[in-house]
Amino acid sequence: MREIKSASLYIHIPFCAACCDYCDFFSLPVKDDPSAAALMDAFISTVIKDTEYQLDFFGIEEIPTVYIGGGTPSVLGAGRMERLLSGLGTLLARRKPPVEFTVEANPESADEDFLRTCLEGGANRLSLGIQTFHEPSRRAVNRFGDVSLLEERLALVSRYFPGNFSVDLITGLPFQTENIVINDIERVLVFKPAHVSLYSLTLEPETVLAHNISGGAGVSASMPDADTADTAWLAGRDALLRSGYAHYEISNFSLPGKRCAHNIRYWRMENWLGAGPSASGTIISDESGTGRRYTHNASLPAYLNSVQPLLQLAAIEELDKSALIKESILMGYRYCEGPDKKVFKKRFALSVEECIGQTIGRWTSRGFFNRKQGENEPVPNGKLLLFLDSFLRETFTELERRQDSIQRRFSGYTQGP
Repeated sequence: MREIKSASLYIHIPFCAACCDYCDFFSLPVKDDPSAAALMDAFISTVIKDTEYQLDFFGIEEIPTVYIGGGTPSVLGAGRMERLLSGLGTLLARRKPPVEFTVEANPESADEDFLRTCLEGGANRLSLGIQTFHEPSRRAVNRFGDVSLLEERLALVSRYFPGNFSVDLITGLPFQTENIVINDIERVLVFKPAHVSLYSLTLEPETVLAHNISGGAGVSASMPDADTADTAWLAGRDALLRSGYAHYEISNFSLPGKRCAHNIRYWRMENWLGAGPSASGTIISDESGTGRRYTHNASLPAYLNSVQPLLQLAAIEELDKSALIKESILMGYRYCEGPDKKVFKKRFALSVEECIGQTIGRWTSRGFFNRKQGENEPVPNGKLLLFLDSFLRETFTELERRQDSIQRRFSGYTQGP
């Protein structure tokens, strides 16, 4: 799998001004002091070397998309972001450049210097983490930043990235109601984002918020129940649909032509590289129908102090055909159009319907799939995204039941010349 030619690139920035209580991504809070500055400077140098090694190791000639996430990339400030983008620019100049280049930012650190640096450094898309305007909800989950700054920074981002920026919002937060969610959306849409991610809060078990709730801390009484949270998310979805945003993935909405190309590559199980502590990459061979995932250690000291190429120290997960089929279905149906049927057939010498045809048949009869003219297989419609967990449970049950017959197909299949 050395020579794969084309892969997207994700860079994980492991720093935040403060860690929100609901977050389970790897990040470290940094202060404005010399030790933190030295740490961030060392990280910039290391992540550029890590990226260069991976691009050369895999023989990458084309990078369709780049995504710099975290953590909070904007806490690096304009100067360090300029160093990072300059280093990446040198690497990208040797290859076919990305069509989409996204940088994440939080309002408190997305000042004009930072935004100008991103734009001049090659980024053509920005994702801004608003989450909510509701101050009691923000305080309850330790969300950093002054709510009075949010609209000012939205206006600034809309000037620097007109028609090509995204906003993150969260539902299910403490003290949130349906009206609060709708108000959040209405205030965001004034600035005409091209894309909105409307996430439903998931209580990850090792987060501060989960521990507080299980321990009976005061925040537990302010959490909306499941029905209230679901109703609020659906109200937010409806508000976005009324405003012309298409619901194209479980939590993502976009204006026409403004879907996030980088995330679509994840959902379509296309190759991507990951640089930075805790980042992962996935390399897939269409010829063998197998893949390999590597994940960097979630440790900044280990990342900075290694004397070996970091890729050689990453944890490796081998994805055999069975595992890759399951993951391709799991990820593919997050996307409104489902798995890419041509790619699926090429990789596995099986159609999606040959793997889970009985489940698709049942859900087609219930009105969740449509048969388009000229298409051999039915395609999902928008309703499926709302019941995806139930659908996937049935698909995995069918996959388990068909495991032996699928394995026999594999053993009798030889990839053509």
